[in-house]
Amino acid sequence: MFTVKENWKKADTEEALLVGLWADHKKLEGIPAELDEVFNGHITQLLREGDIQTHARAVTKVHTFGIVGAKRIYFIGLGRRNEAKYETLREAFGRAVGQLTREKREKAAIVMETFENERIPPERLAHALAEAVTAASYAFENYKERTNERDKKLTEISVYSSDSQTRKGLSTGYAFGTGINTARNLINTPGNLMTPTDLAQAAMGIARKYRMDYEILEREDMERLGMGALLAVSQGSDEPPKLITVKYKGRDTWDHVLALVGKGLTFDSGGYSIKPASNMHEMKSDMGGSAAVLGAMEIVGQLKPQTNILFVIPSSENLINGKAMKPGDVFTSLSGKTIEVRNTDAEGRLILADAITYAKEMGANYLVDVATLTGGVVVALGDTTTGAVTNNEAFFQQVRASADHEGEYLWQLPSHPHFREMLRSSDVADLNNSTGRLGHAITGGLFVGEFAGKTPWVHLDIAGTAYSSKPSALGPKGATGVMVRTLAGLAMNFQANREEE
Repeated sequence: MFTVKENWKKADTEEALLVGLWADHKKLEGIPAELDEVFNGHITQLLREGDIQTHARAVTKVHTFGIVGAKRIYFIGLGRRNEAKYETLREAFGRAVGQLTREKREKAAIVMETFENERIPPERLAHALAEAVTAASYAFENYKERTNERDKKLTEISVYSSDSQTRKGLSTGYAFGTGINTARNLINTPGNLMTPTDLAQAAMGIARKYRMDYEILEREDMERLGMGALLAVSQGSDEPPKLITVKYKGRDTWDHVLALVGKGLTFDSGGYSIKPASNMHEMKSDMGGSAAVLGAMEIVGQLKPQTNILFVIPSSENLINGKAMKPGDVFTSLSGKTIEVRNTDAEGRLILADAITYAKEMGANYLVDVATLTGGVVVALGDTTTGAVTNNEAFFQQVRASADHEGEYLWQLPSHPHFREMLRSSDVADLNNSTGRLGHAITGGLFVGEFAGKTPWVHLDIAGTAYSSKPSALGPKGATGVMVRTLAGLAMNFQANREEE
C-alpha cells in the first residue's frame, strides 16, 4: 500500500498530493513556498482570503490545472507548530483520508517533510500516517444488496521522505491500523453471525496465521474444571460457551507472562434483568473487550515483541430461557468463591471471574482485563474516556503510559476499601455481583479484581468508548477498536519495562 520515494517534485502523475501547512508562519516556508512560487503567489493569496485553512485538521483541496504534475493538492492544516501533538496529526491525516475516500480516490501522495516537527520523531509521524490511512479508510462490509459498480478504494500511497526511519514507522502503523480494523469487524458483525463459536473460530484463525498455540475449552471442559460463573451466564442460551486461550511466546522461557483478558459476550439481552428494547440491537458490541484483545493479538503477530503474552477470552450469550440464571441464584466460581446473582445483567464480571482465575492457572504474572462492563462508567466518563481500576499502581502506570503514547484517553477510578466491602453484602454467598447504582463502575471492576487477588491487575471498562453513534476522524460510526492500540503498545514495550525494574 505504501511506497517510499525521495523526490517529491517527481509527483507528476499523482491524483492527489497531500501537503501540510502550519498556522504560525507569517509567510510560507520550505516546500509550500516552492509551490507558491510555481503558482505565482496564488497560494499565499488563498491563505490571506481564508480559502485555505491552517487550523488543526482542516483539509482544503486546490486544483492545479496542470501547473504541476499532480492533479489536486490537499493542504492539511496542522495548527501551531509548538502545540503539535501526535494524536492531532494522526487525526489530521485521518480527515484527509476520509475526504479522499469520499471522493473515491484510489491513489495519493504525501510530502512528509511538510508535516515534520521537532516534537514528533519521523518514525512516529510515519506511524501516525499509516495507522490513519488504514483506520480512516475502514468500511464494514455490510449485508445490503450489491450493485455491479466497483467500489473504489484508496489502495496506493506514495510517501515522499528522505528519512531512514520512515519505512519502519509505516510498517508499525499499518500493523496497528490492521489490528484496529480486525476489532471493528468483529464488533460490527451481527450477533447471529458472531456467536461464541464464531468468535473462537476468529481467534483460531489469527493464532494459526501467526503460529501461536491455542486451546478452546468447551462446556464439558468447564463443567469438569468447575467454571460455575461462566456456565451460569451461558445457561439461558442454546449457543455453547467457549473459553479461548492463545499463547504467544516471545521468550525462551514461559515467565513474566502478560495476560490480556477480554470479555466476549457476543450478545447481551440482560437476562431476566432485561435491558430496554430501544438500543438492544447494539448489544452485539458487548464482546468489545474480546475484540480489543484479538486486535492486539493481530498486531503482536505482525510485530513479534519479545514478550510472553497469554490472550484469554471467555465467551457466551446472555439470553432468557427456562434454564437461564435468575436473580438470587448462587454459583461457585472456578476460584471456589461463591457468588450471589443480584442482577443478571451484571454478567460480564461473572465470565471474567473464571477467565481471570484460569489465566493465573496458565501462568499469568500480570493481568489486564478489557470489558464493556458498566453503564456507570458512561455516566462518569462519557464516550471518549475509558475507566480503569487497579490493585497495583506501578503496573497501572505502565498501562497508562501506553494509553498516553497511543493517544487513547484513560482515567483511573478510586478503589477505597468500602467499595470492596459493598461486594460482600450478600447473606448467602462470598460475593454479590451487583451492589446497585452507587459507585457501579468501581464495584463492577473491583468484583473482577477479587479474582486477580495479589497478581498485578488493571481493569479497563470500555462500555462508553467501544461503540460510537457518530463518525470520527479515524473511522465511521459503530465499533471504534478502542484499547487495541494501548494493549498492543503495552505488549510491545512490556519486556523492556520488566528488565528495567
